[in-house]
This record gives sequence, structure tokens and C-alpha cells, in this order.
Amino acid sequence: MSEQDQIQTKISKPKWLRVKLPTGENYREVRRLVDQHKLHTICESGSCPNMGECWGEGTATFMILGNICTRSCGFCAVKTGRPNAVDLKEPERVAESVKLMKVKHAVLTSVDRDDLKDGGSIIWVQTVESIRRISPSTTLETLIPDFAGKWDNLQRIIDIAPEIVSHNLETVRRLTKAVRIQAKYDRSLELLFRLKKGGMKTKSGVMLGLGESSDEVIETMEDLRNVKVDILTLGQYLQPTPKHLPVAEFITPEKFLEYKELGLKMGFKYVESGPLVRSSYRAEKHLF
Repeated sequence: MSEQDQIQTKISKPKWLRVKLPTGENYREVRRLVDQHKLHTICESGSCPNMGECWGEGTATFMILGNICTRSCGFCAVKTGRPNAVDLKEPERVAESVKLMKVKHAVLTSVDRDDLKDGGSIIWVQTVESIRRISPSTTLETLIPDFAGKWDNLQRIIDIAPEIVSHNLETVRRLTKAVRIQAKYDRSLELLFRLKKGGMKTKSGVMLGLGESSDEVIETMEDLRNVKVDILTLGQYLQPTPKHLPVAEFITPEKFLEYKELGLKMGFKYVESGPLVRSSYRAEKHLF
């Protein structure tokens, strides 16, 4: 057993990471529709701890552009490899799912598609357009990749103008190479800045517990405010499989609260900060 494995085995999940089983009439109705129509959401496939709460509030997250990513991030359980061909019918299927589930606020995310010249941005646009046509009252958040810094592809997202555009920085500068192997910290900041210049309401998320220091977290928060990010989410990293990066530390709820209070003082309009927070948690409340 490696030293890293030995460290990991000594860390057990604290009591504040226990999740209550989802309940509520709205949740049960959405659950029925998902099962009956075999709908796909990242809420389910990602085993999100907040699924019951979000579905109860009429929010759901959908992943587009397949389930095979061209990148191999150290934190992410999505399969890495050569993706399948783009499914041109996917935008309509996602839009139909949104309608069937009666989703009030939909979050769209995707794998990275560095294999495509457009980075998948055309399917992004078509999916937004399809949802707006079929469910015009549904509001949208797009949690986008960095498009490998090809800003013409980013411009397509700006032009379609979702209510919120999100891009996760994921971790502090020092750990970026290990956590987001093919990504670049400054490229993500530039993307967020370009979104803001384009008139977008912007959002970003950071995982804690990967070995970062408090000073590094604060520095990252300052970097995000310097590019005028409106909404910040901070949550606990959890190792999806033994092959992924180990948890270095479980951050206490009290520390998360400190970061939230600091973020609001920095000028973020909304901060979600807690052990079970994920990037789309309470997404419908970010539409201020």
C-alpha cells in the first residue's frame, strides 16, 4: 500500500456528510416521471446528495454531448476516451425531458469535447434553443467547459444568453495541474472575464479538501472576484473511486461558513458554501 493510500484509509467521513433520503411529493412525482420515461439526469448518474431537495424545488441538471470525456481530470468519475459521434437529436430529447419533468430551472453541463472543432458549442446552442421553444418559462444555467480557449466557440454561448453561465475553477492555482490535468487556471479566469464582458451573469465553483491551504482558498476567491464573478459555490471534494485523487481533509461546516461570510464581504452576490454543496445546488435561487 502506498503512503497516499495509507493516508486515505485513515480519513473517515465525518457525521456532517451523512445524507437524508429524499422525500416530498414533488420529488416522488419527478422520480416517477424519470423512471417511466427513462430520462437521464446528472443528478442521478452523479449520485448527487442534494437530488431530492433540488427536484422538490423544480431544478434538475442534464449532461449533454455524451458521457465520454476527452480529458482525464483527477477528481472526476466521467469516463475518459474517444467520444461517440455527436447525437444531433440530443437537444430535442433533453428539451422533452425538461418538459416532462416540469423543470422550472434547468442546469445544463457537458463533458469536454476537445475532439470537435466547435468544442460542442453548436449542440449547446441547439439545446438551449430547443428548451426555450418547448418550455419557454424554464430558466437556464449553462455549466460550460473552457472550449480549450477557442473564444469563437465561447461567443456562441454569449450570443444565446442563458440566464446564468457557469464555469468551475474547481481548485486553487497550485493544485490545478494535478486536479484538472488539461485545464489552465488563468484560461478559466479569462473565460469568466470574457463572459462578464459579454453581459453574462457568471458563476464558478471550487472543491475543498484536496490539500489546499486557507490562504490559497482566499486567493482563489479574490481571483474570481477580480474577474467579476457573481455567484460562488464551495463544497467538499469526495473521492469517487480509489483511482481518483484522495481526500486530503474534510473541511468543517464552521470553516465553510467562514468562507461564505468572507465571500459576501468580497462582493459575491450569492455564495453557497457547505460540505454537501455542489455547483448546481440551489441553482434556482441564483436568478436574483
